[in-house]
Amino acid sequence: MKPSAPVPPDTSATLDLGVIGNGSFGALLDARARVVWSCLPAFDGDPAFCALLSPRHHDGGDFAIELEGFVRSEQHYVHNTAILRTVLHDRAGGAIEIVDFAPRWRQHGRFYRPVALMRRVTPLAGSPRIRVRLRPLVRWGAERAETTWGSNHIRYLLPDFTLRLTTDLPVRFVREEISFVLSEPAHLLLGADESLTQSLAGFMHEAEARTTEYWREWVRYLSIPLEWQEAVIRSAITLKLCQYEDSGAIIAAMTTSIPEAPHTPRNWDYRYCWLRDAAFVVRALNRLGATRSMEEFLRYIFNIATHDGSLQPLYGIDFSERLEEHEVEALQGYRGMGPVRRGNLAWVQRQHDVYGSVVLASTQLFFDQRLAKPGDAAAFGKLEPLGEQAYALYDVPDAGLWEFRGRTDVHTYTAAMCWAACDRLARIAARLQLDERAAHWRGRADTIRAQVLERAWNEELGHFTDAFDGHRLDASLLLLADIGFIPADDPRFVATVEAIGRDLKRGDGLFRYIAPDDFGAPETSFTICTFWYIEALAAIGRKEEARAMFERILARRNPLGLLSEDLAFEDGEAWGNFPQTYSHVGLIAAAMRLSRSWEDAT
Repeated sequence: MKPSAPVPPDTSATLDLGVIGNGSFGALLDARARVVWSCLPAFDGDPAFCALLSPRHHDGGDFAIELEGFVRSEQHYVHNTAILRTVLHDRAGGAIEIVDFAPRWRQHGRFYRPVALMRRVTPLAGSPRIRVRLRPLVRWGAERAETTWGSNHIRYLLPDFTLRLTTDLPVRFVREEISFVLSEPAHLLLGADESLTQSLAGFMHEAEARTTEYWREWVRYLSIPLEWQEAVIRSAITLKLCQYEDSGAIIAAMTTSIPEAPHTPRNWDYRYCWLRDAAFVVRALNRLGATRSMEEFLRYIFNIATHDGSLQPLYGIDFSERLEEHEVEALQGYRGMGPVRRGNLAWVQRQHDVYGSVVLASTQLFFDQRLAKPGDAAAFGKLEPLGEQAYALYDVPDAGLWEFRGRTDVHTYTAAMCWAACDRLARIAARLQLDERAAHWRGRADTIRAQVLERAWNEELGHFTDAFDGHRLDASLLLLADIGFIPADDPRFVATVEAIGRDLKRGDGLFRYIAPDDFGAPETSFTICTFWYIEALAAIGRKEEARAMFERILARRNPLGLLSEDLAFEDGEAWGNFPQTYSHVGLIAAAMRLSRSWEDAT
């Protein structure tokens, strides 16, 4: 058999996508409610729906409900939920509504969150004619999934999971992609290979109601700021969707290999748990009062912690340590911009700031009296080996938080985060009245701080530098005040913020750094750095300038309020993996700092 001719890449793909999920898996849908990305049965699985990355040999990797004569669509989330509603219109005045969600609710003392995508399709006007196209691929887009079928279902055989579509549509219409007039609501449940023992329509109606109730109840208890509530709520829900509840891991993003800029080799697999990124997520959700994510993440940490407290920068969501990096031949990449990578070589790097990240994310456990199981001496004992590693490594060169693959330095941010580990352990020990341990950690924190202030400050340049005895700027220096290393009104911090604004800022975006690295010079703004700058501006007294910049960045979110990793300086186009937890963390933190007080509303 001759190999099939290559399928042209989808050069029209965009990141104007919506995300649905339930803590077990996630899916990305485009503006026409076509599922274009979903890894099954979990975030790190085989992407059965991989159309976003243009399969090379097969037209498919998607789940579409196509409307004949389509002319336009409108799309929004159901208020304060992760339920997506899309309306498609045809040229004859017909219209259909598609409601998509992953079920989630509390049941029998735990959360019901199966690997299941529920789709309800309803005619709204005219005589709309539709076609259902369900075309999962396997082995990273290399092959079509084998299928079997019965009277009311179709089974799709994936390597590690069997999908079953249960529907009240004629099965043949789906199998053969036959177009038909939609005259009444239709229901499609795509999930595990299990028989449904009740009415499909009734079950999905109940599931939609209970999922709506779950999300609205979750949002109700968030401690949100007065201003920008919609943006903060959407970001909080998105962060919640990126936690894998089986283990407590929090992924950096749901995708792999969305390039950071057009035609750059900077495209990586982000479907894993970076301890740094996850710690940022935990701190953001803690500020909103959503502390369950912290408790689940610490469960994850205690599962991967070694006897000596040493940590990799990232792990798999199933605690995997080895995340070998490979290029995937069967996928052409986003808009054809390969390579597509599976795995991430950063697991072999040394990034010593992770120790501070984990301790920072854990600290509230010992101070928040709302928690059912607050931190105690035993939990503190589990964190102390992390502090020992931080103290041993604060002045040892590492790859840094930007994961340089071709050089190492004693990075200022790394050293400051090692200080944060020791500083917070001192505070926790004092809280627990462990006076000897408090003195021990305070002494170590003071030692690190003195070294950073001496070696990271460049008197000639008049600002802190990215590395000890260095001369370059790095946006992570904007966090020195946020983590409490230095007061925001310290002239040295103010001067560093001003230097970063002068050298790293372009329009309303910020580079992480501008010095060329292993892959050349960066081309796009790194969105969380822009939010860090906005926060730093407010911290040094330039709050109105920060508010105006924040409003402009909010306007660059996609139509559903979501953010990827990077934004182009020229036109604000989204690049990088999606949805990016880092970016939504930055949005929440900046909104919390900049918002007027609730007292202003009363």
